Amino acid sequence: MVFELIQARSTRFTTLSVRTFCLAIASWGDLTELLDQSEPVTPGHTSLKTSEFSFDMGNVDAELRTFKWYHGPLSRHAAEALLMVNGRDGSYLLRRREEKDMSYALAVRSKDSVKHFQVEWRDEAGFSFGLSTFPTVKAFADHLANEPLLGSETGALVRVRFPYPREVAEPTFYDPVIVHTALKSGQSSDSISAHVPSLGSKEGFLTKLGNHVKTWKTRWFTLQRYELKYFKDRQDTHPIKTLDLTQCTGVQFDYSLQRVNCFCLVFSERTFYLCAKSALEADEWIRILRWKVNQVRKQSK
Repeated sequence: MVFELIQARSTRFTTLSVRTFCLAIASWGDLTELLDQSEPVTPGHTSLKTSEFSFDMGNVDAELRTFKWYHGPLSRHAAEALLMVNGRDGSYLLRRREEKDMSYALAVRSKDSVKHFQVEWRDEAGFSFGLSTFPTVKAFADHLANEPLLGSETGALVRVRFPYPREVAEPTFYDPVIVHTALKSGQSSDSISAHVPSLGSKEGFLTKLGNHVKTWKTRWFTLQRYELKYFKDRQDTHPIKTLDLTQCTGVQFDYSLQRVNCFCLVFSERTFYLCAKSALEADEWIRILRWKVNQVRKQSK
């Protein structure tokens, strides 16, 4: 009995080893093709390890690259810049998160912001996305092709509609240099500081307390860079007011007005009181707003 059990396990191990070897041979062409590409690579692509995980990772990424909406390793900021500048409501792309292997994010533009939905590849199950699991890359791609309606616990629903390609047609001509003179002297590359604000976009309905007339009204808020704008309605194009977060001195929960899920933004001339529909939504707004204010403080040091 014991001998039969050992023999069965040994046979299973041999079968798995053969399967791994076959996967290695079958995926060699895909992996070498990946190595020839000029985009940044990760150890999962360049290392021809003997583990089945390494080959699976290469296969998944290679198959994803057959879809134009997959952009490979891409930062959150770069994804938002592409979709906000050149996309439209419903434009989307899939990017691999730079800090983690086999972890992806589906970036979708929703009017004045970009939402980032986590997508994970699991060897045993395939793509885990939202409330569903897709056993193959093709199954996941087919799901996106059917324009799913997505929503988190906060914010508005967004429809996945327009794939944003990683390759866009570009002109091949350049501007000639006619004038070329330095306007400073004695500077070195060490003295140059490169910095731009993160888009860090967010949008949603919040209830705001009026300034002169102390009534609560629901407004549509959008956050981009260091500007928090609010509108009378989501369809409006002209904001009622734009708050400059570089002038904000604090963001915190507020319990003074005896309302739930409230927080405030403190400015020298006024404190703005806002309420969300849920504690989770209030926490999300506070986290992103505090992060923005902290970025301002770091730059001023």
